[in-house]
Amino acid sequence: MTSNATIQRKVAIAACFGTFLEWYDFLTFASLAIYFSVLFFPPDDPVAAMLASLATFGVGMLVRPLGAALFGSLGDKYGRRPIFIVTIILMGVATFLVGLLPTYAQVGMWAPAGLVFLRLLQGFAVGGEIGGAAVYLTEHAPDGKRGIYASVLQLMGPLGILVSTLQVVLLQHWISDAQFHEWGWRVPFLFSAVLLAISLKSRINMHESPVFERLRDHHGISKAPLRECLHNPKTLGRMALLFFCISAGGSLLFFSSQIYTNVYLKTVVKLDAQTASTLVMISTLLLIPLTVLCGWLSDRIGRRPVLLAGLILGALTILPVFHGLMHYGNPALEHFNREVKVVLQGNDCHYNPFTGPRNDCERNQELLVKLGVSYTQQDTAETSIQIAEQTALAGFQPNAIRASLLLAGWAEHADASQVNSAMIFLLLLVPLIAVALITGPQTATLAELFPVRTRYTAVALPHNLSAGWIGGMSPFMITILSVKAGEPSAGLWYPVGLLIMASVVGILFLPETRNVPLDE
Repeated sequence: MTSNATIQRKVAIAACFGTFLEWYDFLTFASLAIYFSVLFFPPDDPVAAMLASLATFGVGMLVRPLGAALFGSLGDKYGRRPIFIVTIILMGVATFLVGLLPTYAQVGMWAPAGLVFLRLLQGFAVGGEIGGAAVYLTEHAPDGKRGIYASVLQLMGPLGILVSTLQVVLLQHWISDAQFHEWGWRVPFLFSAVLLAISLKSRINMHESPVFERLRDHHGISKAPLRECLHNPKTLGRMALLFFCISAGGSLLFFSSQIYTNVYLKTVVKLDAQTASTLVMISTLLLIPLTVLCGWLSDRIGRRPVLLAGLILGALTILPVFHGLMHYGNPALEHFNREVKVVLQGNDCHYNPFTGPRNDCERNQELLVKLGVSYTQQDTAETSIQIAEQTALAGFQPNAIRASLLLAGWAEHADASQVNSAMIFLLLLVPLIAVALITGPQTATLAELFPVRTRYTAVALPHNLSAGWIGGMSPFMITILSVKAGEPSAGLWYPVGLLIMASVVGILFLPETRNVPLDE
């Protein structure tokens, strides 16, 4: 007879592979967006093509809640195991087929249509996968160890980032840029077939959740799980708590610490790409033991204090950490932004990342933010830029703007002799700890909040909505706020403000769930 420990180990492997594949796909698609803009969209307008490529990436986030509603309801009616097999097949096949798609040069507009369709299919499958994996894993967890046992699911995010990033870096090292553009970009998607085969084998052999089996034996299965969720005030309230507090906080902190830090160090601090990527990658490796440790801690002192500590720590430290990254990464640029006055003049500065710059004023806005330059804005009839006491530059003159900034003391690249890598690494650990405090107990908490009859639906729907609407909108919101404020780090008030809200909601309404029975 198979021991409980053996079953639990197989369950953990089966649940985690799907989440790993989802993150692997997510980061691979995002990192290759610049290639997709050239390969799958009309080449005559590169800016519009890039925006279309990013929009294609985003549509996968939009349909995740639909997948969550459908597969969540099916999982509550027919069991966790069969739904997990369906979602992993859909996700894996769609990812693999992206690697086989013909390009725009080969089939014209059928190329972007096929890419959008497969991205929609991926997002739809992921909606049923994410959240459901948390329920399935927690329902198999040993008593008293749900936090540490279920925390392994959260390790799949950083592992997916590492594998995806490493694979693309190695390919670009081994083959020429022309070869990567021609066929190399397909390799990560085609490789997903191997991951799919491993995951599918493990899921076919996995056991149904014992909690669901007991519910079925007692004829307690809900006939309409989604409707029951929406008509039960307690369940609906906790779905709102999950949306605004736990899932929102986790997605915002993960984005800030694991994705935006790399972008910020390269584009705003002007650190060289290799140094920035190395520092972020090492910190990502440390997230693995920290997450497990925080899951264990939640088994000892409770989920509530650990989760609240993560939310509050994130809210209090994001802005100081990013200001510190500038201070220790590029002190010359920090001094320039503090001492040199840059004024953008114009009356039509309404930059929007969804549409791109439409006039000279908006082009100047976008350029200054990309260069990491702080500026103030004045409403005038003519568009120009005034840098210190130099002659104003009329219209949009990117080369002249760069030359004038350099003359005024702007640092185009961080001076390697002034970069304090040790302090940057220590600063990166602060939001990383906040992420671990959230993600460590998060998996177990998601399942513990809801009754077994509607657990899959109640977890999957708000979790995917929060990931798409709050976490997924972070890049756009940070960009908009930074451009409007004329300060490259001003957009960070978006995650800070939402983390403050999540902390308040958690303090007022988050219950302790550590020892609640999962059969209720």
